[in-house]
Amino acid sequence: MGLKQIDHGSEDYEKMVQLRKAILREPLGLTFTNEELQNEREDILIGCLDEDVMLGCCILTELDQKTLRLRQMAVNNKLQGKGIGESIMSFTELLARDKGFKKIVMHARNTAIGFYEKCGYKVCGSQFLELNIPHHIMEKEI
Repeated sequence: MGLKQIDHGSEDYEKMVQLRKAILREPLGLTFTNEELQNEREDILIGCLDEDVMLGCCILTELDQKTLRLRQMAVNNKLQGKGIGESIMSFTELLARDKGFKKIVMHARNTAIGFYEKCGYKVCGSQFLELNIPHHIMEKEI
């Protein structure tokens, strides 16, 4: 298993899109638009791979010079609970710190709050709906 930053448009990026689509979009009856995918060109794309298989991934979007937003965190359903998500989060935080960022924020689905709390993130503010799913803003100083 290896973690790395992925180039937009690469073969690994396509695998990342397929995993995110299967885990995050298709269960909601959604897909990605070309515009959404093109908007990821400037993002930091992170993948966890075993050989050529995408196990998990996430995206970091710069909000300002000190803050990144974690988005589209996904781990293969059959592999959840095996430490892949924690590895992705640790790698993500190290990479963000190395690039000079101080904070990571996210819109976390309520079902994932426990996982992110174990990683040191704190809930901020009230619940809101995003894609008709309850979410909370979470953040962590890194």
